[in-house]
Amino acid sequence: MSEWLAAAASPQVPWSAMAVALPLAAALAASVSLRLAQALVLPVSLLAIAVGLGAVLQAASHDATVLAVGGWRPPLGIALRNDGLAAAFTLVGALVAAAALGFARGPMREGPQRRAWAFWPLCFGLVAALNAAFFAADLFNLYVALELLTICGVSLVALEGTRAALESALRYLLFALLGSLSFLLGVVMLYAGFGSLDLGELRRLGATQPPAPAAIALVAAGLMAKSALFPLHGWLAPAHAAAPAPASALLSALVVKAPVLVLLRLGFEVFPALTGPALGQLLGALGALAIVLGSLLAWRQQRLKLVVAYSTVAQLGYLLLLFPLATGAARAEDWAATAWVGVALHALAHALAKAALFLSAGAMAEAVGNDRIDSLAGLGSAMPLAAFAFALAAVSLMGLPPSAGFLAKYLLLVAALASGQWWWAAVMLVGGLLAAGYLFRPMARLLADAQPVLQRDVSRARQTLALALALAAVLLGLGSAWPYRMLAAPLEMAP
Repeated sequence: MSEWLAAAASPQVPWSAMAVALPLAAALAASVSLRLAQALVLPVSLLAIAVGLGAVLQAASHDATVLAVGGWRPPLGIALRNDGLAAAFTLVGALVAAAALGFARGPMREGPQRRAWAFWPLCFGLVAALNAAFFAADLFNLYVALELLTICGVSLVALEGTRAALESALRYLLFALLGSLSFLLGVVMLYAGFGSLDLGELRRLGATQPPAPAAIALVAAGLMAKSALFPLHGWLAPAHAAAPAPASALLSALVVKAPVLVLLRLGFEVFPALTGPALGQLLGALGALAIVLGSLLAWRQQRLKLVVAYSTVAQLGYLLLLFPLATGAARAEDWAATAWVGVALHALAHALAKAALFLSAGAMAEAVGNDRIDSLAGLGSAMPLAAFAFALAAVSLMGLPPSAGFLAKYLLLVAALASGQWWWAAVMLVGGLLAAGYLFRPMARLLADAQPVLQRDVSRARQTLALALALAAVLLGLGSAWPYRMLAAPLEMAP
């Protein structure tokens, strides 16, 4: 076993390339035959998890591993960079995708053939685009990955074909296109200024020749639009509400995370000199507004999927709190590394918990025929697995021990207090209380003394998939020592 682990951790193993090629090949194969597409779900999911584990082992053993695709070194060729952050999200993404695709096999088998035929290639393509974005080591290929991600995401939202789905998909597309245009203009300006788009080269050149602030502002605005960061979140909730539950799980858990991670990489790895205290406080204020307003919007909703969707707006706000806690002179302080790991763990825990929430909400909505909170009365006794999955995922989202969500928020609280910025700690505490409020409301209906009217049976196997993700969010908190060390590696680009 030790020899196998050592071999898997070798920098010569192209885990990053396999993480992109495997789902891409599955997407091409799934477009040939619907039966083949459904048959591919289990083997591709298991292989993707194995590749994710291999990438994690490699990242834990080496600071960063750069793979030159085709043997051409950057800046001429395509490079894929595996580090702790990319590997962790690849593994978590594989787990979320496996659960979402497994959950979808029943409804997609019974639904219209046109919808089922499109669903599988789009999901496999979405996972390939995600992994390409996580591992991309240059801005051009990052742009290509984000565009493929947008195409797959918009198509999944429109898949139901209803008026609401098409309107939501169009709104998502408009936001994404504006984000793409802004991002691309910023990339063009960076290339004009530096003559390279390789992230390592940009970091080296940017240390002596700061980039044009307009270029960075355009890139940041584009990424914020694609990730639905406040105040560019207008497309997110309608898109999640209109998409099938498995697609909503992928969108909320993974798709909105990729642009945020790119934004964090650019701000802390590539151009750290640009993220000064003033900009950090501004981005932190946007994050605080997202936490409070997103929570209040979630509290007002009467549909379960909209509650879960607006909670994503709130939870993404925590990621922006990294900027005031780790920019400028604070970057050299111990609390900056604590804040970085806290944000990374929060993103990972949110991915697992939010996917579990959407899958359990989808199972309950399928059982009663709608997702109105009033219709959930007494459903906890009829669907205990789905109800327990929802409650366990809510524990992580609220930041209660022993979940990974608790550890992430605790690390951010420690960083805020250590840096003397107590107001961010207050925002986090208020956010936790608001999260408890909007999540306890559907949980109270689930536990109500009532007899639910079930319109169809949802298998225990499908409910168990949601429970598995919720358990993973808790286990990540219990066994966080190794992920902590891997994510706390120095924020330096590989040469």
